[in-house]
Amino acid sequence: MSTQPTKTLCPYCGVGCGLEVSPPAQPGKATHRDSEGKPMWKVQGDRTHPSSQGMVCVKGATIAEALDKDRLKYPMVRASLDEPFRRATWEEAFTLIVDRIKTVQSTLGSDGICMYGSGQFQTEDYYIAQKLMKGCLGTNNFDANSRLCMSSAVAGYIQSLGSDGPPTCYDDLEQTDCAFLIGTNAAECHPIAFNRLRKYHKKNKNVKLIVVDPRRTTTAEAADLYLGIRPGTDIDLLNGIAYLLMQWGHLNTVFIDECTSGFPEYAEVIRHYPPQIVAERCGIRIDELETAARYWSESERVLSLWSMGMNQSSEGTAKVRSLINLHLMTAQIGKPGAGPFSLTGQPNAMGGREAGGLANLLPGYRLVKNPEHRRDIEQFWGLPEGRIAPEVGLTAWDMITGLETGNVGLLWVAATNPAVSMPDIERTKAALKRSPFTVYQDAYYPTETAAYAHVLLPAAQWGEKTGAMTNSERVVTLCPAFRDPPGQAKPDWEIFAEVGRRLGFAEQFPFENSAQVYAEFVQITRDRVCDMTGLSHHRLAEQGPTQWPCPAEQTLPQINKRLYTDWRFPTPDGRARFGAHHAKGLAEPPDPNYPFVLTTGRLYGHWHTLTRTGRIDKIVKMHPNPFIEIHPRDAKKLDIVEGMRIEVRSRRGIARFPAKVTQAIAPGTVFVPMHWGALWGDQTEANALTHPEACPSSLQPELKACAVQLIPLPEEGTLSETETIEQSDSIAIAFAPRSAIATRS
Repeated sequence: MSTQPTKTLCPYCGVGCGLEVSPPAQPGKATHRDSEGKPMWKVQGDRTHPSSQGMVCVKGATIAEALDKDRLKYPMVRASLDEPFRRATWEEAFTLIVDRIKTVQSTLGSDGICMYGSGQFQTEDYYIAQKLMKGCLGTNNFDANSRLCMSSAVAGYIQSLGSDGPPTCYDDLEQTDCAFLIGTNAAECHPIAFNRLRKYHKKNKNVKLIVVDPRRTTTAEAADLYLGIRPGTDIDLLNGIAYLLMQWGHLNTVFIDECTSGFPEYAEVIRHYPPQIVAERCGIRIDELETAARYWSESERVLSLWSMGMNQSSEGTAKVRSLINLHLMTAQIGKPGAGPFSLTGQPNAMGGREAGGLANLLPGYRLVKNPEHRRDIEQFWGLPEGRIAPEVGLTAWDMITGLETGNVGLLWVAATNPAVSMPDIERTKAALKRSPFTVYQDAYYPTETAAYAHVLLPAAQWGEKTGAMTNSERVVTLCPAFRDPPGQAKPDWEIFAEVGRRLGFAEQFPFENSAQVYAEFVQITRDRVCDMTGLSHHRLAEQGPTQWPCPAEQTLPQINKRLYTDWRFPTPDGRARFGAHHAKGLAEPPDPNYPFVLTTGRLYGHWHTLTRTGRIDKIVKMHPNPFIEIHPRDAKKLDIVEGMRIEVRSRRGIARFPAKVTQAIAPGTVFVPMHWGALWGDQTEANALTHPEACPSSLQPELKACAVQLIPLPEEGTLSETETIEQSDSIAIAFAPRSAIATRS
């Protein structure tokens, strides 16, 4: 085996940091081992990667520690959820899945089949899943956990600019005059991108940093101006800034007249947002609002960055469009240091969007509803006209309600953990329990979702399969396999392709390796905004990470490209479009019975539902337990002190957390991290509280806010019998006793 390091990409967030991974044994050096003495791959930052420049956070640095912990190595099956799993062969597992697909097709039709995928897929996995589901099976019922993450950004880009795709790049972090961060705790959730901005900001005192967030986060601590707005008032704030820009005459009228449409309608909306009203609604001072508008108006290059605080909202698309409006009215787009920049949540959510990996998308940034787009894909895939359904498929939440109504006969979940991450989790679990047949494909066992599966399929994960990933700035990196998968685990795309072949579509799945899959995929992007026809596994291996667009005729790799530098947009008339949106506020505002707004988020070291980071000792020690942040004023009213156990109740369920009394959270608002599922704690699920109300455009649930009440628990941490709300049995019961899990819980 070679002792040379392998250049790859971190499989956590969408920053897309380059990593170098070296074998445990190196000539003349002691073997690198984990805390249990097992040989372990060594990980460090790749200094040549253009996005991260050698920097790496604790998650990337410790990733190798989880490679061999609690791995699912063999297919497992059972006839019902009441039975234990037994080991099966791949032949038996494939036969079960194919037979069940055929049965569902004959009883419910193809729309009774659903697949729920993940932004942790490689692009090749995503692409083959689309070909299988949307092409061969003729159902658009493929959605991904990006629905819970980036779908509002997708809808906002498409509606405002004509296409998905951030028009900016990380180079802009070091060329802007004013960085406007809203709904993102980038210092913890996208730390390496934020580090680049922070270093630049420190060196250039004239550069302004504005942070908008109900919590005074680590990100907010670095700001020149912190706006601690009330949850749900983002559009009020953005329209209020627009009001002042228009009042002061800080508009680029040439750009508005020549390059946009819809401004009169937008101007009519923003006249209703004078400073007095906006400041009162947002819970900020008028002078703070005016300072934000002044920073924007006086800057030649304004860069905005956002993430879940904007996207995870019942008006998420409207929020995104309201932010883009500010760029359009001041022509802050298509030039260095300027533009709207969504910070992608997952490592390959961008690649998933390129491959069509949401229920409303088709590969190459095409839309299911567009007849021409459907014909393009059908012809490319060699399928009869009309095979791709004209209706948008079921979203992730639609799949849950489809299980409730009996309209879903087969649910295939891969590389994600909806039994923790979906809203209204008790309802989600009840629906999963009703599923007639669930296939769960993952690298780890146990997970919370595995308790609801009939078939478990072992998947190869990071470092065990070769494929491409695209980060937030549209840079594509090849991620080579540097070790064999454990047991009988297979790459996700191989599993999907084999099912397709067994269903009679051998012609559509002739691939022998992932390089062939990628070679086909890039051809489908020809002449699209995301044109990648110039890319291949070989070229990415030779020249390194490369940013799209990268058409076939482009011979040299380029990085730090921006979209729309000519101020022409991929809309029918070539103009960007203003969106005129009034603020509607939270879908579930507080009331006398539920007087607090709960908001949720990530912690620096942990990732999503702990499937990987919960198995890494260093990170567990860094963040051993969940908690609830509460402002001292609210804590005093309820006689809550630091460390006291608090029961949090919403209209849907309960959870319990130790109190963290801090002025970092606004009065009337509380915060809990979203990571801890039932496998890792007792009644510590944030999503036991959240609701599924979603944005009408993006269909992204409002995971960021719901109304709750707080009840201090007696010292022993239990309520009296009459006060206790009945809860469903812990999901951990579904698993055989495991001392390692019990210890961590």
